[in-house]
Amino acid sequence: MGATGGIADFDALRRAMAENAEEPEGPARNARAEQLLAEAEKLNIPLAVVEALGHQLKVYNYSSEKDKMFVPFARLLRLWDERPGDFDEYETHSLYWVFKWMSAGMLDQPHIPLASIEKWLGEMEHRYRLAGHSERAVRSAEFSVAAHVGDFSRAERAYAAWLAADRDRMADCHACELHGQGGWQLRNGRDAEALELWRPVLEGEYSCAHEPHTVLASSLVPLLRLGRTDEARAHHLRGFRLVRPMESMRGAYADHVEFCALTGNEARGLELLAERPAYFTDAGQPRSRMDFLAVVTLLMDRLTGLGLGEQRVPGPAGRAWSAAELAGHARAEALELAARFDARNGTSYVGDRVRERMDQRPLADRLPLGVRAARTAPAGPLAPVVRAPAQEPPSLSELLAEARRLSDTLQPHALEAWAAVAEAVEGTEVDAYVRAEVADHTAMGRGPEGAELFERAAELYARAGDEGEAIAARARAAYVRALAGEVDVATAAIGEPYDRILALYADEATGVRQTASVLMSRARILMRRVHERSEGALEAEQAVRELLALVGGRGGSDVRLVSRAAEGRAMLAELAEHAGDGERAAELFRQASAQFVGAELPWFAVEYEVRVAALAHEQGDMAEAERALRAALEHGGPHVEAVGRAQLHLQLAEVLGGRGAAEEAAEHALQAAHWADEAGESATLGAWARHQLGGLLLRQGRFAEAAEVLESALADLSAERHGDGAVVQTQWWLGDCLSELGEHHAAAERRLQAAEIARHWPEQHDHATLAHLAAESLGNAGLAAEADRAYARAGELWRAMGNVHFLVRSLRARAWLALRTEAGTAGARRLMTAAVTECESALTGLRDAAARERLTGELGHTHRQFGDLLARSVPEDAQDAAIQDAFEAALAETTAAIAVFAGLGADGLHSRTGAELAAGWLEADLSRPADAAARARAVLDAYRDADPEDDTVRARRAEARQLLEPAEA
Repeated sequence: MGATGGIADFDALRRAMAENAEEPEGPARNARAEQLLAEAEKLNIPLAVVEALGHQLKVYNYSSEKDKMFVPFARLLRLWDERPGDFDEYETHSLYWVFKWMSAGMLDQPHIPLASIEKWLGEMEHRYRLAGHSERAVRSAEFSVAAHVGDFSRAERAYAAWLAADRDRMADCHACELHGQGGWQLRNGRDAEALELWRPVLEGEYSCAHEPHTVLASSLVPLLRLGRTDEARAHHLRGFRLVRPMESMRGAYADHVEFCALTGNEARGLELLAERPAYFTDAGQPRSRMDFLAVVTLLMDRLTGLGLGEQRVPGPAGRAWSAAELAGHARAEALELAARFDARNGTSYVGDRVRERMDQRPLADRLPLGVRAARTAPAGPLAPVVRAPAQEPPSLSELLAEARRLSDTLQPHALEAWAAVAEAVEGTEVDAYVRAEVADHTAMGRGPEGAELFERAAELYARAGDEGEAIAARARAAYVRALAGEVDVATAAIGEPYDRILALYADEATGVRQTASVLMSRARILMRRVHERSEGALEAEQAVRELLALVGGRGGSDVRLVSRAAEGRAMLAELAEHAGDGERAAELFRQASAQFVGAELPWFAVEYEVRVAALAHEQGDMAEAERALRAALEHGGPHVEAVGRAQLHLQLAEVLGGRGAAEEAAEHALQAAHWADEAGESATLGAWARHQLGGLLLRQGRFAEAAEVLESALADLSAERHGDGAVVQTQWWLGDCLSELGEHHAAAERRLQAAEIARHWPEQHDHATLAHLAAESLGNAGLAAEADRAYARAGELWRAMGNVHFLVRSLRARAWLALRTEAGTAGARRLMTAAVTECESALTGLRDAAARERLTGELGHTHRQFGDLLARSVPEDAQDAAIQDAFEAALAETTAAIAVFAGLGADGLHSRTGAELAAGWLEADLSRPADAAARARAVLDAYRDADPEDDTVRARRAEARQLLEPAEA
């Protein structure tokens, strides 16, 4: 019935209210409740008005218009006082139940005087006592009032009385009570105690319409304060998914925004604000609006403090907002609301807590969440930097000494130090050698573009009288030309420096460092020729060995020479790999890595460990691949660029996931996503990392977290960039998550989208499987006709592929659906008969013993399901003869199943006894106690020598004895 249609009778009213209760929270649902109340009043049935008022009150309570619920409640209470006989048992219980909503609702409205709230508490206590209810709910309400105004002594007394009172039908559910009790521990600074109280809710032992939603939100900050960041991340992803569709949960939503502001996830916080623009202005519940505006202030102050005060941000409708502007606006609004509460309460407690919340310091620089988020602040220390008193800037000599120290010891920031020297010497007179060093190191930072500057450095070195360094600089110029693709030019250019340096070295006119530098440049150039043209491997190897002969054993404390030796070994490894000797290559790369680590230059080892990992992967040695990747991460530390760290973490995640270590693999996939975002690669590498992370979370049964991550991945995954296989797999995994979460309609959409892509693949197994899963989801979503069409499509695909098992399962599923559609029992019987026929036909001539056994089992299950379907298809108002006919037909199918399972011997034992018991119950329903008892004894005989600890055996024996009881009575 449409929203504008009239209500003909009480049953129609109840159906309409039930339908409205299933609609999303918000003004539209509230408006429909108001219409239904008007329709109820036309029916001239007192109970109809009572139920419509109760429905209206409930939808108001679960919406942003909570302030409207006082009117229907006052009317209900007046009706109760005047004509209690108009209330049935359920509505009587509901009336007393919502007394508690009134208490909380009054606290949320600062215009309601505290005296009125206290008077209401007394009224509630009086009425509960007269009705014979425990005072537990009353004391809980009193505690809420005392805690709200900051009367801690009274709150403690009420808290103790609340817990001491008996639980009865009026007590809040366990989940809600534990949330309130944990909140009190939190207010008293007992984070760990609060979390322990909440544990049964967080673990799913207790739940309700708003739990674990609010507990998950409330747990975020205490978890952060306790350093339990992994749990905090999980609770945010899981909890926000629950809160997002519920308009009434602005307070919990605010907790998630606060979490983002405190963990360096400001960009995600802005996304959350953008999703709920009405939260800035909805005035129906002032307390949750105050809480929301307080965390908006916190987030905007954080952005402003990061230098992003002018950034455009989501805010109240009607104008554009910068972060700084919204910070001021939200602070003023939150404090104005707090002042109204404090004026009503006669204390400063609410305002004090709001200020405390707005002025919090971040609890983490950046807590990676796995979902995509832009970086709003550079990584750095959380605490304010305490600057030393102003000092004179370092002198040129100090800058020069530091730059030489860093470059001599091959430290990561040497080029930055030389850039500082270059800035200091600009416009000043310095000697030619210093200018040569500056030009040399500036050229190093330019890569292939540095050739001319290296030549300039060579001229300056020569002018300064250092011929060896001049030759080395020219050799470097030749090498960068090779990097630019000019391999022939570089090969020709290196000839003269090579000959000259050897001559100088022989005359002891230059040192080993300069000589090694030239030999290294020559070896690098010749290696480029090998890599680019696959020629000159022998000449390159000779060049490398010449270098190693020069520096071998000479390194000692000279890390430059150790570095030359290590790189030379790595070149030999590359040559071995080029020649197809993977084992030799890996061993040489390991040696190069070990040399760098031994020289306390571990960051240079990263590249070689990555090469080892790749070779190990090719050879199927995943243990070595894992070792090498772990070593690369350890050696690189903070010196690896963000994109490199993302790649390392992602590779390690794939290796760990491959050996089943899903939990650790997920941590590395999370880090990969984080560093990809840091590198500005969210849409490429980041999407792939999130794809992997979502799959790993799914494997751990962390469905809500996985769904959030996979949805985030899908925003960036594309067939062009990542391959359509990745898109299909992500949709598939997301469908699995949504199915587990009970979001069946959304699961069906994801599975159908994936099936549409897979439809074009040459191999159709994935297409068929996804179509089958989509049908399952559609059926679970109550869309029987759509599910039937999807199963029919899947069945066609299974038939084309020759997969009888899944063809039969699709037919069976359609048969069960037929009972819910116009096809009815007759259609269901036809489909089940078709399933039996498909099995029997496929068994004809099938010679493979294993395949025959599997298909025989499928036939047995089909007969068994056919029997169950026939037994359940009898209408409630059927005549006795129709019932008997249906049960006889069901018994025949079940007996056929028993015979099929019996043919499977021990492998079919449990299936046979299950069918035997089902047949026994049918015999009992057909008034054949002796036949029922015979079937029960057959089951007991079948398990005479079975393991008594086996759960199935124990269950079957218990059921058989239950079936025997009437015969033995």
